[in-house]
Amino acid sequence: MHVRESPESGSTSSPRAVRCASEVSIELSEDGFDAWQVDLHGHHVIYRTAGSGPPVVLIHGMVNSSRHWREVALRLAERHTVIAPDLIGHGDSATPRGDYSLGAHAAAIRDLLTAIGIGPSTFVGHSLGGGVAMQFFWQFPHRVERLALVSSGGLGHDVSPLLRAAALPGASVGLRLAANRRCVAALDRLATRLDAYGSKRGVYLRAVARALRPLERASSRKAFLQTLRAVIDVHGQRVGALDRLYLLDPVPTMIVWGERDNTIPLEHGRSAHAAIPHSRFETLARAAHFPHLEDPEGLAAVLCDFIATTEPYRLDDADWSELITARSIRRRYLRAA
Repeated sequence: MHVRESPESGSTSSPRAVRCASEVSIELSEDGFDAWQVDLHGHHVIYRTAGSGPPVVLIHGMVNSSRHWREVALRLAERHTVIAPDLIGHGDSATPRGDYSLGAHAAAIRDLLTAIGIGPSTFVGHSLGGGVAMQFFWQFPHRVERLALVSSGGLGHDVSPLLRAAALPGASVGLRLAANRRCVAALDRLATRLDAYGSKRGVYLRAVARALRPLERASSRKAFLQTLRAVIDVHGQRVGALDRLYLLDPVPTMIVWGERDNTIPLEHGRSAHAAIPHSRFETLARAAHFPHLEDPEGLAAVLCDFIATTEPYRLDDADWSELITARSIRRRYLRAA
């Protein structure tokens, strides 16, 4: 197996633009988690970055954004260059009419990282972002040094009834009503009351309100539904990685799950851990489906330990060929008369 450290690992948080993109800083924060805009293929893409050292790419989930990684990113930034993009159709990035499949998101991240001068990296993906991170590996394996999947999609069929309902025809009307500011504010107030009574349901309601808040804009709702329906239908998750998990064998892989996750079952993580040789599995008792928001300290701790105690791997073409051919069965095709 070809093993070596990334020559780009010394990249800093001051990325360089290349011909395919023009770059401008749009938000300089006091804590160093700065927002940048890149014009890529005619659309603006927002990403946030902090720190210096070997690069770590944080990929958010559905209706989340790079902002939600702040507490984790700042902890990782003590030793790493952290890059957290807003996926197309999410956060402050553009919401064009187009392809919102996992493959399209992966290709957009590849182009963004190329534009700002970031090479092979450690990838961390949450929920939908976990599916995007895995798809990124299938498409560009030589650019992935490690992989961490946080409450990831794509590892099983089951998903919450709320997401299945959003995939129904006509859901856009209900979504528009639910994303109304008054409705979201009411959910926040109810969550606060439940917290005061010691109920754990407040965490779930606050997560729903947080997801609905950016969907007030029609363009964001449309992008959300296109992204959702690319991976989920009324029966559950329609895109899965279970048949390809063996390809992660040589790559340091960690799976992290919130023990109170009601959106994607914890058992998905356990099953994936069993299917990926040499993988790690961590659970966070304080977290539900959003560990980076519910227990950022705990998530950052397991990520830092994972990176510090594993060596970066980079697969070349020969490695990839070996992985594929080891499981492939080739036979002559005989067409029936």
